[in-house]
Amino acid sequence: MRQLIIILLTFVTLTSCGSDPIPKPKGYLRLEYPQADYKTYNQDLPFAFDRNMLSDTIIYKPLQDDVKSFGLNIEYKKLKGTIYLTYKAIDGEERLIKYLKNAQNFTQEHTKKADAIEEVVWENPVNKVYGMFYEVGGNAASQSQFYITDSINHFLTGSLYFYAKPNYDSILPAANYLQKDIKRIMESVEWK
Repeated sequence: MRQLIIILLTFVTLTSCGSDPIPKPKGYLRLEYPQADYKTYNQDLPFAFDRNMLSDTIIYKPLQDDVKSFGLNIEYKKLKGTIYLTYKAIDGEERLIKYLKNAQNFTQEHTKKADAIEEVVWENPVNKVYGMFYEVGGNAASQSQFYITDSINHFLTGSLYFYAKPNYDSILPAANYLQKDIKRIMESVEWK
């Protein structure tokens, strides 16, 4: 009986091994986002802009300040991100300088975690929109920030945040998609 079991186990062992194992090829996550469909967002605001209809909601938040100021949160629940906009009225040159310094310092705070910060100057003399776009690389909390102004009456800042711990490789496709929306906002702003 014992010999029969040994012969049977030997037979099963020799016949069960067919071919050499082949490792699986590397797979990459493929994320496809829909083509952006932009419509003008023209509420009771001192400016209008194009928004991507993929955004779920826009939340208006009044801010306490001695000049007209408020926040707009453009939420993208499917991408788990939000573009935060803050508008402030300009009341003199000193206030404009203060806003510019605050916007630039806010971006520079990300240098602790960022691998690089790329600055792109934005100018649209036809619509009187001037500003700066910052692309932040690395595991920083915000992947994109910007500010725009007409240098006389209006100042608008914006930043992109995700509802996840910063992991640059994981959120990069969504960050790239939403950076296009930010650039479209900058391009399409029309002051009232």
